[in-house]
Amino acid sequence: MAHEEAMKQLQSLIEDVADESMKEAFKNMHQGNPTATLERFLKARDWNVSKAHKMLIDCLKWRVTNDIDNILSGLPVIAVGVGQSTYDKASVNYYLQSHIQMNEYRDRVVLPAASKKYKRHISTCLKVLDMTGLKLSALNQIKLMTAISTVDDLNYPEKTETYYIVNVPYMFSACWKVVKPLLQERTKRKIQVLQGNGRDELLKIMDYDSLPHFCRNEGSGSSQNGTIQNCFSLDHPFHQMLYNYTKQQAVLMESVSPIIRHGSVHVDVPEPDPEDAKIAETIESEFHRLGKNGLMKTLSGPKVDG
Repeated sequence: MAHEEAMKQLQSLIEDVADESMKEAFKNMHQGNPTATLERFLKARDWNVSKAHKMLIDCLKWRVTNDIDNILSGLPVIAVGVGQSTYDKASVNYYLQSHIQMNEYRDRVVLPAASKKYKRHISTCLKVLDMTGLKLSALNQIKLMTAISTVDDLNYPEKTETYYIVNVPYMFSACWKVVKPLLQERTKRKIQVLQGNGRDELLKIMDYDSLPHFCRNEGSGSSQNGTIQNCFSLDHPFHQMLYNYTKQQAVLMESVSPIIRHGSVHVDVPEPDPEDAKIAETIESEFHRLGKNGLMKTLSGPKVDG
């Protein structure tokens, strides 16, 4: 009953928003299901109405200020895979823009299509993070990872049911021991570090065809029609669909207005929560400690502890 009352209060507050651009931004967020969106923000703030309201208003302002509703009209720069991603090959802004584009594509295309297929509202997803190849040079990625985490936490709350982390090297295990106690209980429950490539555990919640290539025993790719389907490849069907969709959106926008922004866009990153900033500092400090202790050569061996 308390949750129902909180939903009614937040809904009333949002209905009172007078700014038309913010109302339109909210429509693009909820994609026809405002209740689920309001619930996500309430969950993210432990059902505190005033905090959830502020969080949602800040998110709507962020979307309007940074023109997020039109971000799919540009061509994406796709970067995936935690351990193997070449974060040093492009600016933080390029990767952040790409990440937001993929978030928007997920929310506006993938999840609505899944809802239609299974005849029920689907507003969240699962994420499998591959740590293969993670090195101490990841220290240089902390700024980017913090920016992405901040944008997701404040503007796309409660969109991921569970994070499954696989192919974990020693370095991650060492950092996880230090960072885990700092996380909120809600966050801890969402993160599962699996043994090895996580195949056996993941098969309990998904079918074999849904397994990412790096979770299969037979090698780095999965055989399909005689070809290797590597989900990190730009040739993978998902990336091609995303690329074609954003290209199509760009053509549509250009037909409406010949004055269209090309290239990358600058997206403002909200100030991170002090607790999140503390976690980032702890990770950075732990990386430095590992480097000083001469553990560089031991990081390639997989190990899961706790």
